[in-house]
Amino acid sequence: MPLGDGEITPGIKSVDQLVAQANTLGLPERLAGQTVLDIGAWDGYFSFELERRGASRVVALDHYAWSVKLRAHQEYNAQMKASGQRPRPAEEVPGLWDPVGLPGRAGFDYAHGRRRSRVEPLVGDFMTMNLPALGRFDVVLFLGVLYHLKDPFLALRRLKEVTGTLAVIETVTVVLPAWMDEKLWLFLETDELDDDASNWWAPTTAGLVAACHAAGFRHVDIIAEPVEHTPPNPGYTLHYGRTIVHART
Repeated sequence: MPLGDGEITPGIKSVDQLVAQANTLGLPERLAGQTVLDIGAWDGYFSFELERRGASRVVALDHYAWSVKLRAHQEYNAQMKASGQRPRPAEEVPGLWDPVGLPGRAGFDYAHGRRRSRVEPLVGDFMTMNLPALGRFDVVLFLGVLYHLKDPFLALRRLKEVTGTLAVIETVTVVLPAWMDEKLWLFLETDELDDDASNWWAPTTAGLVAACHAAGFRHVDIIAEPVEHTPPNPGYTLHYGRTIVHART
């Protein structure tokens, strides 16, 4: 991500890819006077971007990505795959999880300092924290989080509690030709998606929309979704894509 003075951090995605991804979310260019909560902020790109767009207050909330020793986690997954064993989630493996030292927050802290940002970092588990104390926000980002949660419907109900106007939800979804209108959720038992044992659920887009309605959101608009007849991902029997919805209170 760009930090100013020409400095750009190394990363998996280029600046152009990050800008395109932010634009795909369908957010207005200006958010003057609005408050934002970024759940699962990780390195903070979207938190900083919405600050740049004029939000009056941005809270970057995370605990999982900030607690994981990412490189060690990647090595562990590779070792387990090579030995034919099923990996366990990082928080269950000694040496991969540090919720005190927060090794995964280093990138956020560096970018925060270099950008002289006013974004407020908050360490907390969204699924267990006190929501009234957290408060409500005009715009809530819930990007790349839902499929990592064991109880996604509870997560959506909790998301409704902190959303003042708009929740932007981006998640993995599964393409099931001829079943795309069915309100289905596919359970991922272990690491069958991306060799990642922290992936638990892949709904159809219809299943995601229905769960948002049931969680209490009044209007749900589909911003982007995978094409129904997309062929399976290489090495898979199904295609896993990404869906973005705007859920409004």
